[in-house]
Amino acid sequence: MSIKSSESLNPQATTAEDAAPARLSDRPDSPCIGICSTLFDEVCQGCGRTAAEVSNWVFYSDDEKQVIWDRITRESTARRFQRD
Repeated sequence: MSIKSSESLNPQATTAEDAAPARLSDRPDSPCIGICSTLFDEVCQGCGRTAAEVSNWVFYSDDEKQVIWDRITRESTARRFQRD
């Protein structure tokens, strides 16, 4: 699977330095937070990845993972990004 790279800014940025895109090495290996809904939903409500992205995560290159992280961070609809 080939994913085009895109750059997104950190939505929780408070300074210009914080606004830089988060690097893959600064994040957990997987966006999973243990609330998987991909059996019932096209997009997981816990992490924001599609069922295909969840099942293929271990096979993606670092660049492909970064693109997915950028997208789910930009969308910020998953529980992973919700603040109580």
